[in-house]
Amino acid sequence: MLCKAPCNWTQIQSSPVTKHDKQACVLGLDIGTSGVRAAFFDELGSEIAGASVRTERIFSGLNDLSVIEPEALLDLVVETIDRLLVNSAASVAGVELISISCFWQSLVGIDAAAQPTMPVLGWAETRASKAAKQLRADFDEAETHARTGCRFHPSYWPAKLLWLRSSEPETVNRTTRWLSFSEYLSLTLFGSASISISMASGTGLLNQHTCKWDNVLLRALRIPIETLPEIAVDGPSSNCLRREYATRWPLLAKARLCPAIADGAANNIGAGCTSREKLALMIGTSGAARILYKGPPPVRVPSSLWSYRADLSRVLVGGALSDGGGLYHWFKESLLPNPDSGAITAALENLKPDDHGLTVLPFWAGERSPNWSLEARGGILGMTLETKPIEILRAAMEAIAYRFALIVDALDEISPQASMVATGNALQSSPVWTQVIADVLGRPVMLSNTREASSRGAALLALEATGKIPSIEIAGRNENEVAFAPDPSRHAIYQKAIERQVRLYKSMIASTE
Repeated sequence: MLCKAPCNWTQIQSSPVTKHDKQACVLGLDIGTSGVRAAFFDELGSEIAGASVRTERIFSGLNDLSVIEPEALLDLVVETIDRLLVNSAASVAGVELISISCFWQSLVGIDAAAQPTMPVLGWAETRASKAAKQLRADFDEAETHARTGCRFHPSYWPAKLLWLRSSEPETVNRTTRWLSFSEYLSLTLFGSASISISMASGTGLLNQHTCKWDNVLLRALRIPIETLPEIAVDGPSSNCLRREYATRWPLLAKARLCPAIADGAANNIGAGCTSREKLALMIGTSGAARILYKGPPPVRVPSSLWSYRADLSRVLVGGALSDGGGLYHWFKESLLPNPDSGAITAALENLKPDDHGLTVLPFWAGERSPNWSLEARGGILGMTLETKPIEILRAAMEAIAYRFALIVDALDEISPQASMVATGNALQSSPVWTQVIADVLGRPVMLSNTREASSRGAALLALEATGKIPSIEIAGRNENEVAFAPDPSRHAIYQKAIERQVRLYKSMIASTE
């Protein structure tokens, strides 16, 4: 199947090619919920200047994070590669590897003919909440959490599959295999649907200690193991592009595929946060705070956190927020039509900490960390006729920072007082938000200058697996960071605001029980 081009619902951003020596390289793909990026990297993991393209999805609302048409997203990936090759092929001598960073926790079914039986269900899909509640009643969640690293929540596969069985039995009957989008992409382009340990670890069905599918859950939920993808070993596979795509992209015809790594793990690697001493705090469409390190997974995962894997030897522990940059843009577009970015930044910066009198519960897309509530919903308390739209936007930014503070407190159990590195487009384009986070946490925050850490991280891991770099820990170092120092007086104000938000949160949850 060849994908159609061009996609009429995308916006393309590309970088002009600069003159430099041609070199063998890696094609790095970063597939996120907000768009797709493709770039060429050299054999040391440095992005080749000017050799990158980003294609952004046009959203009609936050619901676009919940359900995605697989063919449309596949078209987006193919169109992005097309444009990269048109823009940058002349600068590249050859492509040996294709590395992929892809969003975690998606689920799509395919039939015997490898055709999708359903849309891709994303991490923001919440219709499986009742199924997650049923799982919490039927299982010892603490025991399952220790084994799989995942709570029972609608973002993970157990709840999604249980919900599909009851709500869409015909879809389940037509489905022969369950995949995340990265495996569907790999199957279409390369003919292989194997899943990396990294992607499998975010499903909620992998035993994090054995790195195999969890037999306890599979038996209890009646999930035949043959319907799940084969777990791939680390390193590139022998798979090359299928003939129709090799013909379309001759430069990539001999490149080997590295099974997709999850975007969260790739982001840590690309930002140089590859030890217990460095914590990556990322805000993109959603948000996360994570520590990546070599070693076994924790025996007991704090209840507010999850534990996944980057590969067979590296563990990723952290917490995730469903609302981040996506909610920021939703507020901005809803309240400030035709906004001037410079004017908004200046207005946000001029506002005093928590001076608006608002308390925001940032759960428009539901809650994951720290409480994994199945009932949490978004809300704004304290509005008056004098409340200004810019104050609501600032209050939402502060509210998201408060939720990060709770996650970071839990991560201190894993690695006390790790240094903080901020990543993600939302923070890199908003020094105001980065400063708010430093003030809320009361800790210095270093803003990474690596704008596309996830695609870089996937490329670095692929290069390590083939022995081209000694390790991601060495090659992934990033010394060019901007420091944001916390203000003690602002920190004291924000501590009281966090307490107020927690009280409102508890009141809201109690009213739904």
